[in-house]
Amino acid sequence: MNTKLEKTAYILSLITGLFLLFIGYRFFTEPLAAEAGFGIQTGITNHLEFHYIKGIRDFAVGVLLLVLLFTKEYRSVGWLMLVMGIVPSMDFFLVLSNPTHPGGAIYSHLSAIIICWTVGPYYLYATRKANAYAI
Repeated sequence: MNTKLEKTAYILSLITGLFLLFIGYRFFTEPLAAEAGFGIQTGITNHLEFHYIKGIRDFAVGVLLLVLLFTKEYRSVGWLMLVMGIVPSMDFFLVLSNPTHPGGAIYSHLSAIIICWTVGPYYLYATRKANAYAI
């Protein structure tokens, strides 16, 4: 990592992966608290299938992101971040449509959107540029 931009993209990706692991883990260990932090209220306390689905989704994506990052598959990180930006976007609109959402929940989703849709294209651009010179 030579430039500040490369370091910033790497650190943001690393933090995102670790945060996704944390969120996924929390949905398994403290499902109702995690739901409240997410920004919605399902009203479900006996059947936690939604919580476990959400937890495994975030945990698996976090693991995949970290594996790709640690194996220096930066182009794949770019595609993953770009495509997975759809998830926090939908989450953001779901939380926003909930009239009782906690205000802070919006910002975590919005920051995830910004990270996904800036770091993803950066990695795609940076790896395309590097591959063009490798001929």
